[in-house]
Amino acid sequence: MRRSRFLASLGAAPTPREARAFVTRVSADFPDATHHCWAFVAGPPGSTAQVGLGDAGEPHGTAGRPILNALLHSGVGEVVAVVSRWFGGVKLGKGGLSRAYAAAVLGALADLPTQERVERLAVTIAVPFRGTDGVFRLLEDLGASARQEAAPDGLELHAHVPADRIERLRAEVASITSGAGRVEVRSPGTEPARPEGPS
Repeated sequence: MRRSRFLASLGAAPTPREARAFVTRVSADFPDATHHCWAFVAGPPGSTAQVGLGDAGEPHGTAGRPILNALLHSGVGEVVAVVSRWFGGVKLGKGGLSRAYAAAVLGALADLPTQERVERLAVTIAVPFRGTDGVFRLLEDLGASARQEAAPDGLELHAHVPADRIERLRAEVASITSGAGRVEVRSPGTEPARPEGPS
């Protein structure tokens, strides 16, 4: 008799459909595995709005649930995990199975490179000439670059600013321009920010 082997595969899961497609691919990659148990979080880290799980023939609650719990507490979102198990003949019991599936996912997550996603809003800023230098410095401080166009009494700047910094942008543009500058939010968008290390 030998022990079972557990292999965790992680993938990006922006949507439940992409998560399920990943499960199908992993299952096809390891057709000799006894089980392919899985779970996904197709939303922000810790969100339960779009989650799914599957025990794939293991006793109810011993595989999909511990995999999902590991994902929900990982600080990573839009992720799917598939744990492929090759049964070795030694039965682990329900507690042993749960621990083994969770440990496989946690081990894979420890080496997973992640990227922070930042919601940015497209803004147009009307700035009189006397305030342009200060507003350019402000945008740089906010992590935004701007495209500029000439306007009759100054410049019109077009930038993408992190959503959580819009109120600061409004307040400081008003201060820099003595109330003459205007900030107009045009549209939302989400884009990757800086790469992070393993989470």
